[in-house]
Amino acid sequence: MNNNLIISVGRQLGSGGRIVAKMLADEFGCKFYDREVLNLAAKESGFSEEFFEQNDERKGFLDQIFHMHVPFISDSSFYDNGLSQENLFRLQSEAIRKAAEESPCVFVGRCADYVLRDHKNIVTVFITADLDDRIANVQRLNDCSPEEARKIISNKEESRSSYYNYYTGKTWGSSASYDLCVNSSRLGLEGTKQFIADFIRKVQK
Repeated sequence: MNNNLIISVGRQLGSGGRIVAKMLADEFGCKFYDREVLNLAAKESGFSEEFFEQNDERKGFLDQIFHMHVPFISDSSFYDNGLSQENLFRLQSEAIRKAAEESPCVFVGRCADYVLRDHKNIVTVFITADLDDRIANVQRLNDCSPEEARKIISNKEESRSSYYNYYTGKTWGSSASYDLCVNSSRLGLEGTKQFIADFIRKVQK
């Protein structure tokens, strides 16, 4: 197994993709990055982590706040201060690349598959699940009705897909965009992790 392994995991909301990604990090001794990427980007750039959090996998956040009052930043200096949507994506991408250079990593979302597309040892995965299972998981996490869970899923995935499609030129969730797509409802989370791990070992020989 290559000691510079990078695993990028895309996931549908409620699919258990983040949990599986963490299992894979433990399996292969990789550092795990989900929201941790935002903290890295903030530290590297000097900008507040809040800007990265509110822009997290959402295309258009800065379009919304551009016409709002931002403390200490005038409209005329907004882009000069490096707070354009593209600059925040660039800073986040630089943090992802730096982390990938330093150690084996598992990244969840944030277009890491595209950012690290030239990395020799990257394996890209997308995890989905049956809609009923996803609704049940979102219900449990948010203590909400099935209708509310369905709305949460729809809104979040609209944001994720538009963000991913805009920055990568690919299609979020499409099998053509990844090395492997897996439905976690078929094997369960542990079985899904093992299936992906077996795949990774085969392609990394």
